[in-house]
Amino acid sequence: MSNTAATQPGRKSHWHAALEAACQIVAPAWPLDRQIAVSPYWGLRNQPFAAAAATLRTLAGASLTLSRADYRNAWQSGEIAPRHLEQALGEQAIPLAPQRAVAALDEPAVHAGLPLLSDMLEVDAHGARTNAWPARVTQQISKYCAAYFDEFQADWRPQTLPGLFAGWRASVLDDGSLAEPVRRRAAAMPCAVDAALDWAVERLAVPDSQVPQLLQVIVLRIGGWASWCAYLRWEAALAQTDDPHLAELLVMRLCWEGLLHDGRHDGNPTWVTWMARWSAARRHDASHAIVVDLLWQRAQEIAYQETLFTRLLAPRPARTLTSFRQTPGAQLVFCIDVRCERMRRAIESLDADARTYGFAGFFGLPIRYSPLGTTLARPQVPGLIAATAEVTDSTGDRARDAQLALSRQEALRRRGSTSAFGRLPSGAFATVEILGLASLPKLLLRALGRPLPTVEYTGLRERDRRELRPRLQADGPGSTGWAADLAATLLRTIGLTDHFGRLLVVVAHAARTANNPQAAGLACGACGGHSGEVNARLLAALLNEHEVRCALAEHGIPIPRHTVILGALHDTVTDCIELFDEECIPETHRADLEQLRATLALAGARVRSERAANLGLAHLAERDPALLKQLRRRTRDWAETRPEWGLADNAALIIAPRARTRGVDLQGRTFLHEYCSEDDPDGTVLEQILTAPLIVAHWINLQYYGSTVDPERFGSGNKVLHNVVGGRLGVLEGCAGDLRIGLSRQSVHDGSHWRHTPLRLSVVVEAPRAVIESILERHPSIRELIDNQWLYLFRLTERGVERFFSRDWRPHNTGITAAARPESTQSAPARRADEVFPMLKPDASDLSQALSR
Repeated sequence: MSNTAATQPGRKSHWHAALEAACQIVAPAWPLDRQIAVSPYWGLRNQPFAAAAATLRTLAGASLTLSRADYRNAWQSGEIAPRHLEQALGEQAIPLAPQRAVAALDEPAVHAGLPLLSDMLEVDAHGARTNAWPARVTQQISKYCAAYFDEFQADWRPQTLPGLFAGWRASVLDDGSLAEPVRRRAAAMPCAVDAALDWAVERLAVPDSQVPQLLQVIVLRIGGWASWCAYLRWEAALAQTDDPHLAELLVMRLCWEGLLHDGRHDGNPTWVTWMARWSAARRHDASHAIVVDLLWQRAQEIAYQETLFTRLLAPRPARTLTSFRQTPGAQLVFCIDVRCERMRRAIESLDADARTYGFAGFFGLPIRYSPLGTTLARPQVPGLIAATAEVTDSTGDRARDAQLALSRQEALRRRGSTSAFGRLPSGAFATVEILGLASLPKLLLRALGRPLPTVEYTGLRERDRRELRPRLQADGPGSTGWAADLAATLLRTIGLTDHFGRLLVVVAHAARTANNPQAAGLACGACGGHSGEVNARLLAALLNEHEVRCALAEHGIPIPRHTVILGALHDTVTDCIELFDEECIPETHRADLEQLRATLALAGARVRSERAANLGLAHLAERDPALLKQLRRRTRDWAETRPEWGLADNAALIIAPRARTRGVDLQGRTFLHEYCSEDDPDGTVLEQILTAPLIVAHWINLQYYGSTVDPERFGSGNKVLHNVVGGRLGVLEGCAGDLRIGLSRQSVHDGSHWRHTPLRLSVVVEAPRAVIESILERHPSIRELIDNQWLYLFRLTERGVERFFSRDWRPHNTGITAAARPESTQSAPARRADEVFPMLKPDASDLSQALSR
């Protein structure tokens, strides 16, 4: 596909800088086959959270908080207590009685948004709906983009050589359903993108000072496809190139506004009405309207933080707090995923000698995986970094590999021979009618619930699969020294440099589900939205190699000969853990293996019982065989919309030794990253954690946040109505509308209640102040997230907890009595309202007046 834009050499639009600024507010959305979580607010991170809330409310009528009814429910249930509300009022220096803040919850929240000219064409003078132009414009652009970007689904595609904008302009000219005046205007529209931008702005006659705001409104109106184009731009940046699609898409949507305008201004009642409403909406101060909502959002976060720190600081048995330097039992390295917290807790409760560790689930391997005999190449890394090493499957015998590759290719060809029928309209019915009984086996396999193989094994026979193991390609950068360097980083990060046990297990995770276009969203985000099996098995194989162990010894990490490393996979739907390559275990370790197997089986049963109520299976909680059977059915059921809750209700990231959290029930809401500051005096390891895993956790946290507080813009709607676009680009809700991003409603709501409580991430670090501050000084982008309150940073100390706030450390309240005023509001200096809400006027009385209204 060509990315060539039809632009005049050397010419830049007068509004080029404003166009680029509008593009910057769009966060990328990864394709379905590697759907990782992304903060939909990533482009607004340079603004304080409260300012971004006002910006979104002004531009699009969007909300950055729950409804006031949701906060009232939390208040009435006791989830938010008076002390939490008082602390929020004190922190934000709002001169308002708590009773008035409670009463404000009954007042309607105004959701406005700046109108476009096309909005004026939707209603007549009496407010009656006449012609849904905004929806029609969105549909036209969406239909065109779906065809333009499709690489996998359609058999016929439009010519992409001219570029996105030029192709779109041609499609408008050829659209016989459009009125003749619109097509005449399209013919007069410039072919070059920058010239078309100027043409549209001049035609709409918006005051120059307001054009940047107009472009931001425009890009939010086509936010789904804008996010897809932002992803293309992100990938191009990783490759140190550029991608023009996002800018072209924005100009396309803006030009539609120009096409719908007849060019007259003062004599055009539609344009006059639009300008009047646009000006009125701009004059409306959204900042005051959101004060109540932000206040209650902060109170709910305070409530959670109080619970978290109460649990962390509660007295525990001395054994729980030991440093675990004695020779341990089995050692298991898990992903930091919140779902792994339950499993780690269960294993440790069943085996006091077991040790568990947390590390990002790609386990530090920057690899791209290509299954044997296929052309697929998928990155097994977080979206923040690029893969640098190639991995494929191998038996260790080239001739056998070639034989298996040919066999697999033939099986895939046979399987793909009917795929064209499935892509046609009514394809599922046509396949059955044309193939008759030949389609029956496949239909029965699905209907009877037999699981279909995952992509790693598709097209392979069971006995062939057991021969293959992931291996680094010989011509890649995967030398012994390279592998040892990566392994040393991982082992030092988790503090495992000595006292190795007899079994060390690298536990990846995946979620096996059927008929789920967004399945990657339940898999491992650190592995690019895929199963982490390849990473776990590859790391285990590398650590078992004699040469790698010798190189590690030179790093000061001698792994004893008696330590055997295994790869494993935690299925988060069933909470079963599968061990790989067990045939490599020597007889001397068979007893250890059997004990580990028994522990994992019991731990899985315990976690399933803990999760049963949330899945509507409380009646099976005490009958594990029946419960496991039901969970396995969910993995294969075509109609199951909630196979699991994924990372719903995530709320915190703890970066500390496991001794800090061992034995603490964190309710499956916490990312756990192993870290010991004593082993990292210069902060090198902590810097890596704060600049990568923290961002991944932050993205996950705000994806769930946005899908809950603003599901129309940042959620993907009803999963039952999803239709896949372009094979992997994304989904539409139904057959029309914008590309949908974020999580489906079924991922965060059970039909009656929210299953995710949207809270900004609380990051808890156990490290010296000076080390943390030096890292933040070197990485202003991380400090920006903290200073602008997109997340909270806390430090665990010997005496309690302190929060990094306004570039300073302040004691944080962890146990507050109902009658006591929060300590921070007593000891901290008073803060002006504009310090909390920078876009507000300094006069705090304005806040009081706004709330009193």
